[in-house]
Amino acid sequence: MILLKIPPKEDVTMRFQKILFLKSISFFCLTIAVFSFSTPSVSQEFKFKKIGKSFSHPWGITVYSDNEVLITERGGNLFKVNIKNGSKIKIRNLPKVFNVRQGGLLDVLVDQNSGSKRTVYICYSSKVVNGSSTSLIVGELDENELIKKKVLFRANNVSDSGVHFGCRLAILGDEIFMSIGDRGNRFEAQDIKSHAGSIIRINKLNGSSQNLNNINSWSPELFSKGHRNPQGMAVNPKTNEIWINEHGPKGGDEINIIKLGKNYGWPIVTFGEEYWGGKVGQGITTLEGFEDPIWYWVPSIAPSGMTFYNKNMFPEFKGNLLVSSLKFKSIYLVELKDGIPTKEKVLFKNRFGRIRDIEQLKDGSILIISDEKKGGIYKIYR
Repeated sequence: MILLKIPPKEDVTMRFQKILFLKSISFFCLTIAVFSFSTPSVSQEFKFKKIGKSFSHPWGITVYSDNEVLITERGGNLFKVNIKNGSKIKIRNLPKVFNVRQGGLLDVLVDQNSGSKRTVYICYSSKVVNGSSTSLIVGELDENELIKKKVLFRANNVSDSGVHFGCRLAILGDEIFMSIGDRGNRFEAQDIKSHAGSIIRINKLNGSSQNLNNINSWSPELFSKGHRNPQGMAVNPKTNEIWINEHGPKGGDEINIIKLGKNYGWPIVTFGEEYWGGKVGQGITTLEGFEDPIWYWVPSIAPSGMTFYNKNMFPEFKGNLLVSSLKFKSIYLVELKDGIPTKEKVLFKNRFGRIRDIEQLKDGSILIISDEKKGGIYKIYR
């Protein structure tokens, strides 16, 4: 005889309720899964790819051809990298660099209008008597060698400091612009006889400087003064103006539109504070006779590279400014209205490490480099 154990009435009811509850949970989870699959998140709208092997503290990137870019390593190397397959060629016959702290082989820029043998400009810190200097060399790239090289410019603010070289480049017409930091001597940024804390402008072929600066008694190569450490520079394609970003101290990073003969204030006018706390100078943030920034960050984001995005792959970026951040390991989308920043959005935080420079390709995809011991090139695309 088989005995069947019949549960009490209340146990049957509870079991039935449990079954209904489990079924409702299953249906809810299935609904969420389907919704998540059919409605991608923001992160799913972007694709990411590391190109090739790692680089040691890459600093500058520039487009060389449709399928190739040039990448500098701060330690003194320059590579031509195939962005399709990740292969790289090391370039020979480079200048010797002062690779101390922030110094080394820094920015690189290809003149896209220089013909089949592309003219290459390299900004670097060079060893000189009594210290080092921010310097600019030009040459042609022949296979894997830099030929016909010559020094176009060497800053006169010689220092044994290893900080604030500036060293970002831009070409506008027949002229090349280069940023020079204050090398840690802030008051020299206001010395009109010094190249410290300046944007210089020279002829891109021979390094000459026309005496167009009739506004004041500055040296003709000085385009602007009063900068701390400008490490981002780009030409606004709509206005042909030079835009820069620069590091403040504790706060006070800035974006400025550079105008001939203008003074941008450092260290007299700044939104930054001393690293150890307290005001810089008298704590003045605006003052007649000095140019105000069009955008600033408090706290600092440590901006470096920047580009005006004008392609179609990312329509939400088009017509706006992309700024790379070292401190917050991200890209800042600075939205422009009537040519002036109005708001910002942080993108890709902590995905790539310290983002040193940013570039856009012909197809609209974006390349960034991460300034790490084992940094690299990353492609952002759809």
